[in-house]
Formats: sequence, structure tokens, C-alpha cells
Amino acid sequence: MSVSEKIDNAETEDRPEEEGRPRPRPATIYDVAELAGVSIKTVSKVINNLPQVSYATRQRVSEAVETLSFRPNQLARGLASSRSFMLGLFCDAPAAGSGYAARIQMAMLTMCHNEGYHLIVECVHATNPQVGRQVNALVAQSSLAGVLLMPPLSDVPALIAALKHTKTPIVRFSPGTAESDVIDVDIDNCAAARDMTNYLIGLGHRRIGFVRGPLYHGDAVMRFEGYRLALAAAGIAFDEDLCADGDYTYKTGMRAGEQLLSLPERPSAIFASNDDMAAGVMAASLRFNLRIPQDLSVAGFDNEIISHAMSPRLTTCHQPIAEMAEAAFFAIIRQNKKHAGTFHLPHKIVVRGSTAAPGMAGVDNDDNEAPTPFFNG
Repeated sequence: MSVSEKIDNAETEDRPEEEGRPRPRPATIYDVAELAGVSIKTVSKVINNLPQVSYATRQRVSEAVETLSFRPNQLARGLASSRSFMLGLFCDAPAAGSGYAARIQMAMLTMCHNEGYHLIVECVHATNPQVGRQVNALVAQSSLAGVLLMPPLSDVPALIAALKHTKTPIVRFSPGTAESDVIDVDIDNCAAARDMTNYLIGLGHRRIGFVRGPLYHGDAVMRFEGYRLALAAAGIAFDEDLCADGDYTYKTGMRAGEQLLSLPERPSAIFASNDDMAAGVMAASLRFNLRIPQDLSVAGFDNEIISHAMSPRLTTCHQPIAEMAEAAFFAIIRQNKKHAGTFHLPHKIVVRGSTAAPGMAGVDNDDNEAPTPFFNG
């Protein structure tokens, strides 16, 4: 009997003959092997993309998998191949609901789905003194093939040490510190912030306010450094009064905006180190009856959805989240310490309607998105 005939028979046998008939049990690897006329070992090789299987045989197995709607059990799959197909994505509990965290999670879920892996997302408190013990328990219970750390967990020594102790491969997103035997994936946050500050300087701004992110985030530290470097290169003295602190939330951005706009000589532009805080600055400007960008230019960082929702839309720095997730995924599953180091992906300054030259009372704010000369990569 040919494979096509077996498939036809399988479809006929699985069709319920009457209403209320019990649904057939889920297909097993034995069912796939029988339908394709091969051994379960061959089916396992095809499912795990292993070599030494002919093209014709691989096609027969693939047809049988599709016909039977076979979904391999990830735990059994791992046991059969002595590999785990479970990855962990750890994020800091307070930051778990941020736009950046959500985009990383969705991008990683897509990669895992496409490549036959499962993703476990865990919220871990970066300040928890028992973080090492907590992570050890998570890894032991889940048999993870690797763990991806989001900021600020990327820079928590106890967490990294605990993962190294369990010999769990680590990939960190946007860390601010160097670490041996791990792979880091990020954009050059310092260069990106320098480029945004240079863009504002190029428009003619000299009093440029800056809203810092939480300084226990490595990326926030690097963005602040980029801002300072750009000022120094342009011969503009750094002024601490033009800096305000935030924690990457809209609320703290509004508070920082009120602080900066209450100065006797307020800034003509404010660069916030993420888009949520930039949105807060724009909201604060309404209390001072300031028009954006005619009276105040505002820039953000990350190119989150909120940057498109503002009016005018927000000038920001784009970081390629999907590409970062892809680089992190393949780095973690290859588990090759020879490639430990940093993967810097390109950033881009995206100009929208929230920025203009200072004093541009008659600016035409048509809000057409445009690139600037400052492009990394």
C-alpha cells in the first residue's frame, strides 16, 4: 500500500461516524512510523532535523506528521535526543509589563515556535537577596537548554553566578557590564544616545535636557554616557541641572518633564532615554502651555508603539527587536562558548514631528517619518 493510500485510509478511519462519538486519541510517534512505513528512530531523526535520512523518506515522514496532526511531546523529545527543547526568558518583575519586554517576549515566542522549542517566561526580582537560590530551583525544575536575561537581570552577579554554577548557557540582552563565557546581544546604546544628542545639536539646540533611566540598568547607564559624550564633543558644558531621573515609566517621565520645564532657563529640547518617559515629558509640556516642537523638542528611545501614538509622533531611536531575538535564540541553542562576546546590531534614528530647530514658530508639522544622517549600520 502506498503512502497516499495509507493517508486516505487514516483519514477515513479517523472520521467520526456519528455525532457524540469520542474524539480519537492524539497521534503518537508509533502512529507516524506505521503510516510512513519507517522505524520510530527514523521518525525521531526527521523531527529533530538530524542527518542520514534520505529526501524521499523525510518527505514520507513529513506527510505522515501533517496527516496525523502529530505534535511531538517536548519532554519526550528531549529525553530521546539527550537535549532539552525548553528555553527560559527571565525578566525583572517590575519591568515585565513594559513595551520593550513584551516585544522581546513575542519575538522570542515566534522564534521558538518556528524552530520547535518552547519558551518559559519567568519574572525574577533583581533585588531579591535569594535570587541565586530561586534561579537554581527554576533551572532544576524545568531542565532548561539555556536562559536569556533581560535588563536589569543582565547585570545581576548573583543570578549570573547561579546559572554558571548549573552550567546553563546564558545570553544577555543589553548588559552594561562585561562577563566571561556568556553571549550578549544588544545595540550600541552609548553610540545610539550620542547620535540622538548629535541630531538635536545639529538642529541648533544647546540647552538639551536629559531624562535618565534607572541606573541599575546597564543600557540606561550607557545612554546617559552617550548623551554626555555628544555634549563634550560639541563643546557644550554638561549641566547636572538639565538632568532628571526616571525609571522607564510614563509617570516618572512626566515628573522629570515638570522638573526640567520649571527651571528658570528651561531646555529647548529634552531627550528621554525611553519612549514611555518621553511621552510623559510631552504630557508635562501641556501644563506649561508649550507647543511641540515649536516651543520644545522631545526625543525618546526604543521606537515603541507609544512613539506612533503621540501627537505629534515621537522622534526616537529604533532598535531591531526581532533581529535581536533571532540572534539571541540561535546563540543560545548552539551553546558554543567560542562565540562568547557581544553581538551589536544596528540602531537607527527615526525623525518624526516632535523635534525641530529651536524657535521654529512656523514649523510645518506634517509628521512625515524620515531617517537622519546618523545611522549605525
